[in-house]
Amino acid sequence: MAPRAYTFARPIVGLVAGINEVRHRIMGHAGAFTIPGEPNAKEKIDALSLAGVTIVNHPSKIGDVLKLQLSSGWAKRPGSTTIKTINTQQHRQLSTGGRRPGVQPYRECPGQHRRHLYLTGRVPMDMLRETGQVSCDPDSRTGVGRTLGIGIDRSTRSPCVIARSPFGNSGSVKRFPFEFQRGPDELNYKRIADHLQVSSSQNTVSSLRQIIGALKDIFYEKEAFLLTTKIVEGPGALTVVDAWFGFDDAAFRVGGRQKAVHELRNLAVEDASEFEAEKSGIVYLKLEGNGTIGTLVNGAGLAMNTVDALADSGGMAANFLDTGGKATSETVKRSFEIILQDPGVRVIFVNIFGGLTLGDMIARGIIMAFKDLSLKIPVVVRIRGTNEKEGQALIAESGLPLYAFDDFDDACTKAIELSRER
Repeated sequence: MAPRAYTFARPIVGLVAGINEVRHRIMGHAGAFTIPGEPNAKEKIDALSLAGVTIVNHPSKIGDVLKLQLSSGWAKRPGSTTIKTINTQQHRQLSTGGRRPGVQPYRECPGQHRRHLYLTGRVPMDMLRETGQVSCDPDSRTGVGRTLGIGIDRSTRSPCVIARSPFGNSGSVKRFPFEFQRGPDELNYKRIADHLQVSSSQNTVSSLRQIIGALKDIFYEKEAFLLTTKIVEGPGALTVVDAWFGFDDAAFRVGGRQKAVHELRNLAVEDASEFEAEKSGIVYLKLEGNGTIGTLVNGAGLAMNTVDALADSGGMAANFLDTGGKATSETVKRSFEIILQDPGVRVIFVNIFGGLTLGDMIARGIIMAFKDLSLKIPVVVRIRGTNEKEGQALIAESGLPLYAFDDFDDACTKAIELSRER
């Protein structure tokens, strides 16, 4: 059902992070995982805008937008999402439309997840063979491929079968939810076969049931969050020719479960900087493209939103980095070391909104990093929240070439400017 436009009695302002997410990558708890068929950030923004919600691109703009709308008697038209100027002391420009990229197509080969274990190639195929239920042959790639998997349907809060046909183009994704206790046996397998556009013969439907049954067993027993396969149709049966399996590593990190699964992790195919960050309790992700602005942020949502806001203003972040809600001076220094391993970074943008994180502690970490690492690139710092004045004072009195701001837009503009000078 298409979204409808509404007229609200009170203004509603919304923010959705993730416009510039790397598809199929873990970006902290702000983007825990993406299941095929779910709406992406762009689609959520479009739906909220059509419903009459004013969308902003950074939390710092929410208060001013609400204040303006309330003071003007809330005369906003449903569907309008752009507030061009705010008459405050800073005369800030609020760009709520931004340069929003189009919807990214779903790609079957997601690459490596971070803070989750993602297995590709021979290992997931071996897991399927061990169930004794599935025909697996990576060399049988003739014919039209389909995607078949099991994941989580968050709208029904239940597991679901994921079916997509044909493989490799814009074919639709459909989810078939089932109750956890009952399992997928209650599903109408002929409907799944019809959606996959495969034969509805007894043998083909039987092989479809076997593949789904094997995926269900692995999903339950090994605490997976997304299992996907590529299948092709042969004479009277379906064959798995490739597979990508994702497992939630909380079972291993927190409860010590699934050790055998996590011993299958192949560090040789992972980015060394991302693995180093993980060991230090930092979530770091190198972004695609030729980004020149290194980002250091506390909190996954704000880190993802910082990447989006930089893009809206014409900048390009080189990385996503979340120090966590309890960042320390040592954590900040370690984050600088990791960011500086990317030779394309021309400026580091530190965006801190302090709750549990103390602004003065972050400032000490920045100063320590600047001195100990003999930084040769500029650093732009924006600190707001707990002990922000103390943190700003430490930076101002350090005598170091640091650019300190309390306004996000001003800091963002300066970071972009410096990224283009070098």
